[in-house]
Amino acid sequence: MRKIRFFALFSIGLLIFLSACSSNGTTKISLAEVTRSVFYTPMYVALEHGFFEEEGLEVDLQTTWGGDTTMTTLLSDGADIALVGAETSIYVYAQDSRDYAINFAQLTQTDGTFLVAKKPKPDFNWDDLKGSNFLGQRVGGMPQMVGEYVLKKHGIDPHEDVNLDQSVDFANIPSAFASGDYEYVQLFEPTASVFEREGTGHIVASFGEESGTVPYTGFMAKQSYLDDNKEAVLKFTRALYKAQQWVQENDAETIAETVSPFFEDTDVELLASSIDRYKNQDSFATDPILDQQEWEQLKEIMDEAGELPEDVPYEELVNTDFAEEVINN
Repeated sequence: MRKIRFFALFSIGLLIFLSACSSNGTTKISLAEVTRSVFYTPMYVALEHGFFEEEGLEVDLQTTWGGDTTMTTLLSDGADIALVGAETSIYVYAQDSRDYAINFAQLTQTDGTFLVAKKPKPDFNWDDLKGSNFLGQRVGGMPQMVGEYVLKKHGIDPHEDVNLDQSVDFANIPSAFASGDYEYVQLFEPTASVFEREGTGHIVASFGEESGTVPYTGFMAKQSYLDDNKEAVLKFTRALYKAQQWVQENDAETIAETVSPFFEDTDVELLASSIDRYKNQDSFATDPILDQQEWEQLKEIMDEAGELPEDVPYEELVNTDFAEEVINN
């Protein structure tokens, strides 16, 4: 009986191992992105340019729309790796999770949203926001927390000086702004540029430029996955680094042509304009290392917003071993 049980367990384990590998010997990785945005251009470059394939990886990308959903997908094994805001790892850790998410590679290093006004504001001043109807982002999410951080820097209380509405789901914010009586909103690219071209809105400021360097979006995986799949994570990080360097070395038009299959409803010229905005404000990280200074800035922004559940040490939720090995070798 013991032999039969052992054989059954061994067979199950073998099937799980084999299911992670395709017939041609490549390793399969399920990747969940928090939203579809030009802000994540280096990842799309890695996918479209074959950098993952060069490392023997078959990456299956799914869009899970929102930080909560993305983290739930990761923790429930619906994805091996998640591209999501680093703040979500702190929230999970604070809930005493046994197998919490570890940040192992950074993708973006500034906020990716732009302040969009319903009407043209050629002489925009941050004081213009006072008394306005502002369509906000999700409570506790990076766009909202960075937005509040920037407003406070300009002497504006986001909960007292503006009429802040945070009732709209992340995916529906653009359409709600376009059809509602809101005067301002935070939007990612290429949506911000699309609105500007259509006359639906007008970009008046960049939250990325205003907030400084912060580990806005990165790749994370459960500690157990990192322990059991070190070689795959190393290959994933190496492919990402190749893409980050490629983005740095090429112009916006070339990059736009490469990532255009991920944005079929947006013309290449508009994509290039959006990518150029992000390149000019250094939004794309040039390497996958999330450093301690950026981590402390993240916690300061969360604390300012009243959303930091506890002071989590850098060493607890950030693993730079993979990134450092890739860069050094």
